[in-house]
Amino acid sequence: MYSHSRHTASRYILRLASSMRASGSMKSATSLLLGAALATAFFLLYTSVRRDLDDGPARSPPPRWAQEKREDSVRAAADRPSNQEAVVKGEEEKKDVVTSSDGGGRDGSSSHQQKQQQQQQIVMPAEQKQKEKPQDLADLLRRAATADRTVLMTALNQAWAAPGSFLDLFLESFQHGENTAYLVQHLLVVAMDKNAFDRCNAVHPFCYWFRVEGMDFAAEQKYMKGDYLEMMWKRNRFQQTILELGYTFLFTDVDILWFRDPFPRISPTAQLVMSSDFFVGDPNSPGNYPNGGLLYVKSCAGTIGFYKHWQSSRERFPGMHEQYVFDKIVKEGVPPHLGTKVQFLDTNYFGGFCQHGNDLSKVCTMHANCCVGQENKLFDLKNVLEDWKTYKTRAAVGNTEYFSWRVPGRCIH
Repeated sequence: MYSHSRHTASRYILRLASSMRASGSMKSATSLLLGAALATAFFLLYTSVRRDLDDGPARSPPPRWAQEKREDSVRAAADRPSNQEAVVKGEEEKKDVVTSSDGGGRDGSSSHQQKQQQQQQIVMPAEQKQKEKPQDLADLLRRAATADRTVLMTALNQAWAAPGSFLDLFLESFQHGENTAYLVQHLLVVAMDKNAFDRCNAVHPFCYWFRVEGMDFAAEQKYMKGDYLEMMWKRNRFQQTILELGYTFLFTDVDILWFRDPFPRISPTAQLVMSSDFFVGDPNSPGNYPNGGLLYVKSCAGTIGFYKHWQSSRERFPGMHEQYVFDKIVKEGVPPHLGTKVQFLDTNYFGGFCQHGNDLSKVCTMHANCCVGQENKLFDLKNVLEDWKTYKTRAAVGNTEYFSWRVPGRCIH
């Protein structure tokens, strides 16, 4: 950087020596040394001026706050681990999380399972899970009930609620019946599983999910097989709950079609009235063949007590369904202290595939009883509804010729 300055000083010294020789006078050693010192001083002065010119003007020192900030940055950088140290530390922390999960794998679970659990926790932490708000049964009953606290009620599972299946046919029958459309406004549908509940909500305003911990009633429950018994007894206990909440109910299976308002055929003083597979002609006779698919129960102390007696009697008849136990305790005689009067419905008005009336000007319901298999039930019920529509069309134009159900079907006869 300073080669030009050194070259200039050398030329000055050579020029001074040449002039001394040309003058013919020889300076003493002291004069020579003095000249060399002057040349050196000149050289140092020259290089200092050149350095200042090359580097620009002198800079003032930075303010104190800038110095403090720089010192803080230096200290922070010293405290931070290097990139390599951070990576190593991060990997160690990951290992700690995996090995410490569920006791650090001491429970025998694999690291892959632990990673999956960790990922699940990250995706949906426990504190972020939304708990389903439990339904208020009392509020639902209040909104569905009539002015005298009566509800029409049915129960179903996924197999019976599927589109095009029993629920659709059941609801359609109310629209074609005589003075039956209003009943749907007071209908509570009790779903036995989540899929049935979702399907109900899509087509009806009053749906209740009756949950049974540890049990799934979604599949078709064949008579006396699988979870059939437990489902029927749980349904029975739920009916008792309705009574205890102060509501009278008319329960109907979802494989019953409705053609007329049932209440004119039920005595205002009735307490417990059940339909029959076979009716012997006397509504008060315990010799009737009960069918719990259609059941009217008034809320009162006597009927609640009867339900408790009904439930407790299950232990005396292990492995039997609620309808069988009902028949037994009615034939034994209802305990006098309950004071509950049990009656049966006439099949001429509330009939089914077992026994039914043929005069369509009187019938109120048609039940797909005495029939095994959903396909068979559905096939005959669809024909029954079509027969009813035909009858209504003929009656509307004054055609009073005899007309009844097409029989035999797959089950109806």
